Amino acid sequence: MNSSYRWVIVGAGALMSCVAIGAMFSLAIFQVPIAADTGWSHAGIAAAMTLNFLVMGLGAFAWGAASDRFGVRIVVLAGALLLGLALVLASRAGSLLQFQLTYGIIVGVAASAFFAPMMAATTAWFEEGRGLAVSLVSAGMGVAPMTVSPFARYLISAYDWRFAMMVIGILAWALLIPAALLVRSAPALADAAAAEGPTEEKSLPLGRIFRSPQFIVLGATFFACCAAHSGPIFHMVSYATICGVTPMAAVSIYSVEGLAGLGGRLLYGTLADRLGVKPVLVAGLLVQAAALATYLLVSELGQFYALAVIFGSAYGGVMPLYAVLAREYFGQRVIGTVFGAASMLSSIGMAAGPLIGGWIFDTFANYSWLFIGSSMVGLGAAAIALAFPPMQRLRMQTA
Repeated sequence: MNSSYRWVIVGAGALMSCVAIGAMFSLAIFQVPIAADTGWSHAGIAAAMTLNFLVMGLGAFAWGAASDRFGVRIVVLAGALLLGLALVLASRAGSLLQFQLTYGIIVGVAASAFFAPMMAATTAWFEEGRGLAVSLVSAGMGVAPMTVSPFARYLISAYDWRFAMMVIGILAWALLIPAALLVRSAPALADAAAAEGPTEEKSLPLGRIFRSPQFIVLGATFFACCAAHSGPIFHMVSYATICGVTPMAAVSIYSVEGLAGLGGRLLYGTLADRLGVKPVLVAGLLVQAAALATYLLVSELGQFYALAVIFGSAYGGVMPLYAVLAREYFGQRVIGTVFGAASMLSSIGMAAGPLIGGWIFDTFANYSWLFIGSSMVGLGAAAIALAFPPMQRLRMQTA
């Protein structure tokens, strides 16, 4: 195995994040057809996504720790098998409760097996250009709305939501299982050359890591960032439809956000390698907050497209940077556990948006308060990020 294999890891990680996140977020496309077919409330269906994120948070921590101990390949392979099963079972749900349990819990557990472990694995393969590498892996999340979401919309239009969800589950098996088998550990010496030496990292207690200012700021920023954008992302198709945009065009807005997120990941990752992670992260969070507030002013398709470019590039661009910060602060040996814990906090933030957005719509018949609140939370995320300590590795206390 030579260093060129690291690009296979990047490609496999990008594919996994695309399929897993695309399948999970496609619930935004399924929401209206499911409600029309079953009579279930929007808030009830959105609660499945809230459950999804809550379980995904716990799963991210568990899968991240498991990847540190047993290796990444076995973790992502298990996730691949479970994700396909979850989607097939959800497509057969006969009640709202069954749907919430199968989609909300099993999909959440399965989807969490990919992001933190593959981001951690990628950081082990790259000493230079790490920001760009993890951004490319995360870019799969940006591709998802351009692939899985339109495909789901086509299947729903041609058949029905149950058939569409079942097909996506089967395709998840077909794509993710081979990709999981490509995953390998980085060469043993990849991290051993670090100046601080491997012994310090191995003996650093997790309790001290989780109590450190570095982790507290990392987790709080990640939480607030995701709490800010989760509701608007999930309810964007519904919001655009209310504004008079046709359903298929509304899905295309979602796709434009994904395309912009892909470009944003590459841009922000490259800038982070050149300018430093912290200033790029803060700038991206401020752009995200401003874009969220601006959604109150748009109503036409062209305006939605323009703002989707700005919003998508901002939230997509900052997401991979948290993995780089975790690697720089805590090293490689515990990166799966640490980033998994940070991802758990981010998932709790993500869980709030869909449910709150559904409640706001059911209560006020519009989404104005969703965008106002989300923008304020986004500004809070930027403020927290300003408190990041200097970029140096957390070390054992010596005396």
